[in-house]
Amino acid sequence: IGIALMCGAVATFSCLDTTGKYLLHHMHPLQVVWVRYTGAFLLALLFLNPVTRPGMLVTRRPWLQVGRSALLLLSTALNFFALQFLQLDEALSILFSTPFIVAVLCGPLLGEWVGWRRWIAIGVGFLGVLLVARPGFGGLHPAALLSLGSAVCYSLYSISTRVLARSDSSETTLFYSNLVGALAMLPIVPFVWSMPSSWFVIVLMVVIGAFGSFGHYLLIRGHRLAPASVLAPFIYTQLVWTTTLGFLVFGDVPHRWTVVGGLIVVGSGLYLLYRERKVGTAVTDAGITPD
Repeated sequence: IGIALMCGAVATFSCLDTTGKYLLHHMHPLQVVWVRYTGAFLLALLFLNPVTRPGMLVTRRPWLQVGRSALLLLSTALNFFALQFLQLDEALSILFSTPFIVAVLCGPLLGEWVGWRRWIAIGVGFLGVLLVARPGFGGLHPAALLSLGSAVCYSLYSISTRVLARSDSSETTLFYSNLVGALAMLPIVPFVWSMPSSWFVIVLMVVIGAFGSFGHYLLIRGHRLAPASVLAPFIYTQLVWTTTLGFLVFGDVPHRWTVVGGLIVVGSGLYLLYRERKVGTAVTDAGITPD
């Protein structure tokens, strides 16, 4: 179930990135970031608030909640700035370095050690990503460094999400994620504000908030059910959604190597799912991962 929630989350994030890239043609990236967080906060507030959920604001780790939310905000901002210059698939290819970063950090930080079979599967999946980015990283815009920074922030965000799942409810974590982002961007947005050019743009400003709120709710729920090191490789399934949306919205025709690389990525994800179902949960009492 945790893996299924993770796949649903990254599909929603593909829709968020596509909407954000479209809005970048009409407004400043920081305004898009503000819209994403403010919209998500207001929409979530209709269903999750201290009135309907008493005690929702109570957290056992307030500083970790703020730090996690700040990491997500920084990752989002870097990603939107990068999307000004990069195609969706280029930015996503760099973001796919996240499983490596998570796998390296999860051992010492969370005690979730990754076995050699999963390392191989993650590596094969990343090779598929390199096939997708076949023209070579040498031809990418320097904004690729922004995407790399976004991937580092997102990796730390994923790990902190797993830690918070042990103490705080999913609703509490989601509330603080949106609240911190909306408050942090509020004093900045007046300096970059531009009026929406059409009603369609206004609708998209609402929709991007809904995508952000729902996607991160799925992500938080998924991390309550499975280790971060298990969930992280399934970010690769986002490739299918991003390629499809890139073609439908921006007319980006996928190259044949995109198809080949995508099949490799999906294959590695299916193998990871097979291993997870076969070995079951880790033998944590003995400090052993049956991998």
